[in-house]
Amino acid sequence: MTSEQGGSAENPFPVRAVATRVAAWIDKLGTVWVEGQLTQINLRSSTAYMVLRDPAANMSLDISCPRDLVAAAPVKLTEGTQVVVRGKPSFYTVRGSFSLRVNAIRAVGVGELLARIERLRRLLEAEGLFDPRLKRPLPFLPSTIGLITGRASAAEHDVTTVAGQRWPAVRFEIRNTAVQGANAVAQIVEALRELDAHPEVDVIVIARGGGGVEELLPFSDETLCRAIAACTTPVVSAIGHEPDNPLCDLVADLRAATPTDAAKKVVPDAVAELALVGDLRQRSAQALRSWVGREQRTVAQLRSRPVLADPLRGLTQRGEEIDRARAAVRRDINRLVAAETDRIGHLSARLATLGPAATLARGYAVVQTVDDGEILRTVADAPAGARLRIRVADGAVGATSTGPTDGAA
Repeated sequence: MTSEQGGSAENPFPVRAVATRVAAWIDKLGTVWVEGQLTQINLRSSTAYMVLRDPAANMSLDISCPRDLVAAAPVKLTEGTQVVVRGKPSFYTVRGSFSLRVNAIRAVGVGELLARIERLRRLLEAEGLFDPRLKRPLPFLPSTIGLITGRASAAEHDVTTVAGQRWPAVRFEIRNTAVQGANAVAQIVEALRELDAHPEVDVIVIARGGGGVEELLPFSDETLCRAIAACTTPVVSAIGHEPDNPLCDLVADLRAATPTDAAKKVVPDAVAELALVGDLRQRSAQALRSWVGREQRTVAQLRSRPVLADPLRGLTQRGEEIDRARAAVRRDINRLVAAETDRIGHLSARLATLGPAATLARGYAVVQTVDDGEILRTVADAPAGARLRIRVADGAVGATSTGPTDGAA
């Protein structure tokens, strides 16, 4: 049992069969309108062969049309012209190539270009690519400046000359690219990526002189705008003159009105900086002298105060106060001691007068029982035979009670 033709290595299609089927499938697509930029225009005797390129992507189509259609076009068709064509896709089986057979060509007018740029501007703005918070600051003095511009252009001369005059030690990494036409976007994007990856490049300048809307169209291309936004190195856009305002101006970290203005914004002016340094030195020296003079006056005022003019004066005064206080304390203590001594003498005299010793000295005696030491107060306290201790002025004697006597009764 044989397999279906073309389904196995044993039963393949011949080339003509594949080419014929592909041509038939493409022929079913019908007529389409396509927009792009013209490149590689080749006019033959009766047929014109061109390439229609997508400016936002690395894609293109081969197109062909009668030569009379190119001659009758509303504008002169040159490389880089933005056009809208109507054609029918076809597959040329002899060479196995795809092309678009064009039967109508319309140039994209300036009004339509401006409208498309405005639509793209609103889209990029909605995505936040113009947000000022995303703008990276430029270095004060870049070691190397990346410059993307046309070869031997006035923009290159202006940037390098003005920057060199302002800062003679400035260095450049220059990438010459197309700045208009179909290949401009791809070359600028490639140069931008190369300079962004360069380890010594601190800032990138994209410079071009002025021109019409069609000439500056690559600098409003979506691919270029997104490439600028994706850079990690600050990018300065210096496209055209003051009235020109392509979309890359809005995406870049800094917009310069002209290439000359970009040079002034990227590097400082050495003469102006030296003058500023000199002025700052003079101002700082004057400020330092004023500060020293002010501090000297403050020190002189402090030294003129009594506490610093005679530092020991306070101690002397306090010493005299302490001496007076010590004399007063000593006097008061002596007075107190004398008063207390007198009082103690009086108390001692009174105690001697009222004490038992004085009574004993007058001939009285104190009689106590020996057993319990109680003072004998009544005769009942000293029954017969009770041992007694009789204390007199100069000592004590022992005795034995014989009991109460008649005189006592």
